[in-house]
Formats: sequence, structure tokens, C-alpha cells
Amino acid sequence: MPVRLRPAWLVNGLLVAALAGGGLWVYSSFAPADASDAGTAGGLTRTVAVSRGTVTATVSATGAVRSASTATASFGTSGTVKTIAVAVGTKVAKGTTLATIDDTAAKRQLAAAEDDLDAANDALDRASDAKGDTSAAQSQVDQAERDVDAARDAVAGTVLKAPMAGTVTAVNGTLGGPSSGSSSSSGGTSRSSTSTSSTTTTTTGSGFVTIEDLGHLEVAATVAEADATKLRKGQSATVTWNALPDARSDATLTAVDPTATTSGDVVTYGATLSLAKLPTGVRAGQTVQVSVVVGKVEDAVTVISAAVTGSGARHTVTVDQNGQHVTRDVQVGLEGGQTTQITSGLDVGEQVVITIPTGSGGGTQTGNQPGGGFRFPGGGGFTGGGATGGGFRGGTGGRQGAGR
Repeated sequence: MPVRLRPAWLVNGLLVAALAGGGLWVYSSFAPADASDAGTAGGLTRTVAVSRGTVTATVSATGAVRSASTATASFGTSGTVKTIAVAVGTKVAKGTTLATIDDTAAKRQLAAAEDDLDAANDALDRASDAKGDTSAAQSQVDQAERDVDAARDAVAGTVLKAPMAGTVTAVNGTLGGPSSGSSSSSGGTSRSSTSTSSTTTTTTGSGFVTIEDLGHLEVAATVAEADATKLRKGQSATVTWNALPDARSDATLTAVDPTATTSGDVVTYGATLSLAKLPTGVRAGQTVQVSVVVGKVEDAVTVISAAVTGSGARHTVTVDQNGQHVTRDVQVGLEGGQTTQITSGLDVGEQVVITIPTGSGGGTQTGNQPGGGFRFPGGGGFTGGGATGGGFRGGTGGRQGAGR
């Protein structure tokens, strides 16, 4: 008697057959002609040709966008805040009045100092007319003049003026409160430090008003201790934004902090980068990823970095010689993220062997991270290789599967 299949079983069987056939078609259709894949006890192997090209080494870091110029302005005189003429977001020109304090006491002290100076001058005149010793009277005049200058500065210090043009990003005080302010909201590092009779701009600490030049932004990045030694002023970099997926800007390394910052056992150095162009939507405070080019060699003999093993002065590769895998010593130059420069031991066109470990989680360039893979410049690559994220992924001509 004919066996009746349930519809669900029939559909599932057809799906399994279609997936298996599709996988075989993808594998056979997109295999690069100049490379071969094989299985070994340690995993999948592939041969890749030694080529000539550019090797680039980079240092990656995280950072944040900030104003390239920031100043904190503080009153030069203590007192009670009388007026505040700006708010957060206000754009100001240099010299704009930001706030004032009650100047009654300061003006009273100035008037008293001026009266003392008049009296000292009168005493000096009398001593001169008497043809006596005038040194004591002259000293009193000199001191009275200094007191008048200080009192005038105190009066001027009751008016807080903008030390630079920019946008107000913090107002750390309230009407009726003390002129010293109450908190700090500085968003960057001041590029200038000036002091006048009415305004003091400092590089650290809190001020009554913080002003930033939001038209000129830069990136402040944190670099690992081992990578900081590779950084040099003037190196080119690329900046990408976490909040703006399509934003990208060329940058230049302008400074590396001379001293480190230590947090627990982690030692890092600060780095500053100038941006060539501000993408649309960029704001101070946004987080970014930075990639600084620390080395570049053009027209070099190159091989994919995954093919090179060893460290220090000894490096080896496995070469495919007529189907036989032979270990060979090589000398390496610049070691990039994807490719490595070979200075001796290999010729362009030779085939080197790469082994991709198999097992749970697949691999990355080191073959041990879930969902990762090997990418081969111009010749495709392996992605995954295990139960998660498995398959083959090429750069230009590789194979990609859905895993299993």
C-alpha cells in the first residue's frame, strides 16, 4: 500500500534538499581559481599566493569629540552675583559681558584708597616745602598708589567678560549666589590662559562661565601603553562615529600626552587629533573610533598575516611545493593588520598554506572568535568554520555559507 506523507514532513524534506543543493552550488561556483581548500586534522587549509602590494599598520583607539578651544572665566572680585547676561547655548564675542556682581563695596574701597593717596601727596608736598627728609612721605605715596591700582582692579573685577569668542556651555552660578560659582562643567582643555583686571581664564578647575569654540572640534583619544610608543605627531588617521554610522573623517595626530594615566593596572596615554572635515550631525561629546596609520610600505612582497607564525627574529611560513607542505624561514618587515611584509624567504607567486581551526565558534584572523573569519585580500576568505557563524566569506571572490 502506498505510504501517505504528512504535508509538514514533505515540505521539510524539500527544504533540506534545496539548502544542501544550494550550498554545494555556492561552494563550487565561487571558489577562486588560484587557491585551494582542504581539510586536515587541525581544520581547513587554504593556499594563498604571495603578492606585491601595500602593507599598512594601524593603531586603534576610542575617543570623544571636544572643542579645540575651551576657556573657563571667573570673577576677579568676590561678591554677590547681581546679573547673569548669558545662558547655556548663548554665542558670545570676545569681551562680551557675561555677568556682574554687586560693586558697592568695591567702589567704596576705591574711593577710600583715592582719599588716602591725596593725603599722602599732601604730606609729601609739606615735607618738600620744609626742606626735610621726604623718603618716608614718598614711601607712603608709593603705597597709596598701589592701593588705588588694586582697588580699581577690584571694581573692574565685578564685571565678568568673555575671554574668547564661542558658545557658552556652562553657567556655574545663580543670581544672588557667590561670585565663585558652584560647580564645574568644562568640556575640554583650554588652549589659552589670560588674566585681566576683570576676568581670569584658567586651564583647570571650575569657572563661573565655560565657553567653547564649537566651530572647531577635535578628537581626544585614549591609547594603550604598548601602542602609544608607535605614535608620532603628524601621522594620518581615520575617525568614525558610533552615533553616526555613515560619518567618517580624515584626521591628523597633533599631540600625545607626555605622561600616562593609570587606572588600576591599566596604563594609557591621551592623544589629540585634528579633523579635516566635520561630517553632518557631529557634536561635542560624541564617541568615536580612531585608526592611526603608524607604518606604511608600498610595493612590498606581502602575504596574509595569518600565514606567518613565530615572533622576535624567527618567523616561518608553510609553502605548498607541488602538493607538499614545507616549512620555510622568512624575514618580515612591517606587520600590518591584514598583511605582512616579507623582506626575504618568499617570492611573488609562491603559494603559502593557511590552516583555519575548526570547532565551536568558528574563527577570526586568529581562528578562535565566534562569528569571525579570515579575509583574504583579492581572494576571498574563511568566515566561521564552526557551528556558529560558519561558512566561507571572501574579500573579492571568496565563498560565503550560512554555517551549520
